[in-house]
Amino acid sequence: MSQNPPELRPDLAPRAVLPGDARPGQPKIGMVSLGCPKALVDSERILTRLRAEGYAISPDYAGAEAVIVNTCGFLDSAKAESLDAIGEALRENGRVIVTGCLGAEPEYITGAHPKVLAVTGPQQYEQVLDAVHSVAPPSPDPFVDLLPASGVTLTPRHFSYLKISEGCNHKCKFCIIPDMRGRLQSRPAKAVLREAEKLVDAGVRELLVISQDTSAYGTDWKDRAGAGTHIVDLARDLGSLGAWVRLHYVYPYPFVRDLVPLMADGSILPYLDVPFQHAHPDTLRRMARPAHAEKTLDRIAEWRGICPDITLRSTFIVGYPGETEAEFQTLLDWLDDAQLDRVGAFRYENVAGARSNALPDHVPDDVKEDRFARFMEKAQAISAARLAAKVGTRLDVIVDSIDDQGATCRTKADAPEIDGNLFIDEGFETLAPGDIVTVEVDEASEYDLWGRLAQERSSRPE
Repeated sequence: MSQNPPELRPDLAPRAVLPGDARPGQPKIGMVSLGCPKALVDSERILTRLRAEGYAISPDYAGAEAVIVNTCGFLDSAKAESLDAIGEALRENGRVIVTGCLGAEPEYITGAHPKVLAVTGPQQYEQVLDAVHSVAPPSPDPFVDLLPASGVTLTPRHFSYLKISEGCNHKCKFCIIPDMRGRLQSRPAKAVLREAEKLVDAGVRELLVISQDTSAYGTDWKDRAGAGTHIVDLARDLGSLGAWVRLHYVYPYPFVRDLVPLMADGSILPYLDVPFQHAHPDTLRRMARPAHAEKTLDRIAEWRGICPDITLRSTFIVGYPGETEAEFQTLLDWLDDAQLDRVGAFRYENVAGARSNALPDHVPDDVKEDRFARFMEKAQAISAARLAAKVGTRLDVIVDSIDDQGATCRTKADAPEIDGNLFIDEGFETLAPGDIVTVEVDEASEYDLWGRLAQERSSRPE
């Protein structure tokens, strides 16, 4: 068992869990999936297509006919990480196909690694398959290569990401996601629900709803079929499937208030992941953010009035160009008022193509580090106090893993990898991943809880 580190990057997906062994003679393809949960879903779709064509998935470089590296291009540090991963795959295997967000800049990749076999952009699944075919032709066995209805997943079988849209219509100055992934394209509600039903039927007990802007779901349809359907309708339908439903990346539009009653009545988890990014109005204007800090504290109070058990998570940028000490202090004061449960932070970085690069008064690195440390110290103290208040209460938790020391679980307030854990270190021997049990909390730290079983667990997925 391990505790979550306080600086865990909130833009990263959980480590991919690669499935399956190959039958004799079956071509094998490796996959390195970097970046956010949205990229992880893209990797799952690529692997599902490959499995349907008769390919096996290699969990390592050895023996793979080729390796696909699904890259991240969100920050310069993420780009560097992607280039390092491509270089490692070239050294260990030699036959590398690059896709994902950084693939939108092919010259950037080939300039560093000219020996890659192909470079494709995000969501270009057909081009990835064509590149794989050119290296290792498919060899399907229709009597053996059967896929479950839910396809290939890269997460533990008891939870899964459910992507409801692509792209984004916002024009935040620090972000290039709309340039890489295009404008908002919502998936049809029937397709989303059909996928969710298959996942639940396959044993998934928690659906993590993701997109670049979950609140905007359906707003791009207008005269298309499905016009009038939005995230509240979709959340209500997903909540009827019997699994935990957790919403990520929810911009604080006024109608988000309509989601909160669904959390209060148990239809979806009382968990709201809202990317506030900052609190000072001048900083937000320089960011070209769609929300106004003056209203967010009122909205938070309203949400908590409707659903007192709601967990609020957010991410922030410190050291944004032009951020003064007074603006940063406003952010710290706002944190004191907001008392958010879960908080992540980025030190500002220039990103090639972002409009924020051209802003004046960039903050020195040493000042960014100082502000990041002060921000995290404040956030940690708030988290510790809010978790301490849970000691003595009973909470439902989902079991993620078991080892000889105990069970690592999550409460309804904890998303995989980016939030905390609850540990059970006694009486855990009969538990299994995916079980949902009730515990009594008896200890708390800054980010994690400890507890003991309070009643018999519910049935686990078959």
